[in-house]
Amino acid sequence: MTIKLVSAALLLAITGTSTAIAQDAAATAATPQTYIAAEAPTEYLAKDRLITTKVKSPDGTIIGDIEDIILSGDHKVVGVVMGTGGYFGLFEKKIGVNIDALQFSVVDGKIEATLPSYTKEGLDAEPAFARNQPKKSLFDRAVEKGQEIRDKTGASAKDAYEAAKENAGPAVEKAKEAAKEAIDKVGPAIESAKQKAGEVIESAKEKAAKAVEKAQDAAAPAEAPATPAKPTP
Repeated sequence: MTIKLVSAALLLAITGTSTAIAQDAAATAATPQTYIAAEAPTEYLAKDRLITTKVKSPDGTIIGDIEDIILSGDHKVVGVVMGTGGYFGLFEKKIGVNIDALQFSVVDGKIEATLPSYTKEGLDAEPAFARNQPKKSLFDRAVEKGQEIRDKTGASAKDAYEAAKENAGPAVEKAKEAAKEAIDKVGPAIESAKQKAGEVIESAKEKAAKAVEKAQDAAAPAEAPATPAKPTP
C-alpha cells in the first residue's frame, strides 16, 4: 500500500510539473515579443523596398509605382496606393489596388510588382482613391512635429532641471562655506592693512609738516646788516 501511495504521489508530481511547464510555455507563446533587435533576412522595411516599387503590366510595361500602404482596422495590409499617369510626379492619379491583385517577385534583390488584371481602359476608368481622412498639410505636420519634440524633451528637461537643482544644493552650501572661510581669513589681514596704512599716513603727515616748516624758514628774508654810523667832523 505504501509503495502504491508513493508511486501515485510521484505520478501526481510529475503530471503537475508537466502541466506547469506546458502552461508557462503557452503563456510565453501568447505574449508577443516587445522589441525587435534587428531586421531578419526574411523581413524588410516598406520604405526601403516596397514604397516606390514600380508596378508593371503583364507585358512588362510600367503603369505606376507604389506610394503608400493601405491598412485595415486590425493593422493588416489590405492594399497599396499606386500613383499612375502624370509627369515627374505631377498630375498623377492615385489608385487603390487590392494587395491580392498584385504579384510580387524579387529580381536581383529588388522587389517587382505586377498587376495581371491590368487593362488601360480599366485603369483609366478607375476613380481616384478616396481617403477617409484628409491629407495633412505641411503646417499641420509641422505643428504635430513641434508637439512631438516638446513631448519628448519636456520630461527629460524637467528631470535635468530637478537633478541640477538637487546637485546644486551641496555645491551652493560648499561655496558658502568656502566664502565664509575666505572672509574669516581676509578680515584680520584687512584690519592689519588698515593699521599699517594709518601709521604710514601719520608718518607722512609728520614728514610733510617738517618739510613745510623747512620750506617756510628757507623762504623767510634775511635780516639787513646794520648801517655803520658816520664819523662826526
